[in-house]
Amino acid sequence: MVYDRFLGGWCAAVVSLALGWCWGVGSPATAEPTVQVTTYGHSALLFESEEGRLLINPFRAVACAAGLAEPRLAVDLILASSSLPDEGAPVARGLFLNSPGSYRLADDWQVEGFAVPHDHVGGHRFGEGVVWTWRQAGLRMAHMGGAALPPTAAQRILLSGVDVLVVAVGGGSKVLDGVQAAQVVGAIKPRLVIPVQYATAPPPEGCDLATIDPFLEALPAAVPVERPGPTVVLSDALLGDGTAVHVLELDSR
Repeated sequence: MVYDRFLGGWCAAVVSLALGWCWGVGSPATAEPTVQVTTYGHSALLFESEEGRLLINPFRAVACAAGLAEPRLAVDLILASSSLPDEGAPVARGLFLNSPGSYRLADDWQVEGFAVPHDHVGGHRFGEGVVWTWRQAGLRMAHMGGAALPPTAAQRILLSGVDVLVVAVGGGSKVLDGVQAAQVVGAIKPRLVIPVQYATAPPPEGCDLATIDPFLEALPAAVPVERPGPTVVLSDALLGDGTAVHVLELDSR
């Protein structure tokens, strides 16, 4: 289903009353656009560029997200892998999408979401999750936080040409484990990987996620791994031709 949300002139008059400004209405383009990516822990990431502010998977501080500061932000767009409280909680303000589909926003900005099983039993336990793809600062992004199984051949086609892949790596009952996630990286071949949804030490009580170590150990030795802190700035020129991994980490839990 396609949703036409051409915000245009009335956007500034209506939506900006709540958010202060609109997606697609901002500063003129620069020669080298950049996007700043900030982790809020678990699978929540904030993408900020001159197009606007996009938040992925806002959560309540429960289960594996216990102890984290909830991302109570005002943004232009929120994409959630599901309506589960640790990845689709209504704690942020902005246009909220958590269902598969093709969404056309202001200035023909396109967001695509396709359904995947959110558990290892065909979605019978946690239902379906959503894998999201979009473009920002000239880069093609994908967030696979809702996937518990590797993508099918048809889904790999939908993910072809991705520059930045956000992939859950902690295993447990709802997402890919480290070995599976590394295999997905090898199949899709993104230029940059941002792993999410893994246990920190010590994990919250009752959390069934593993640490990031199995994922990093399953990657080819030639894949560089950097730990830039909680935030990284990306652009086409800053990404290499091969695959690299950036582990975004909170300063403290």
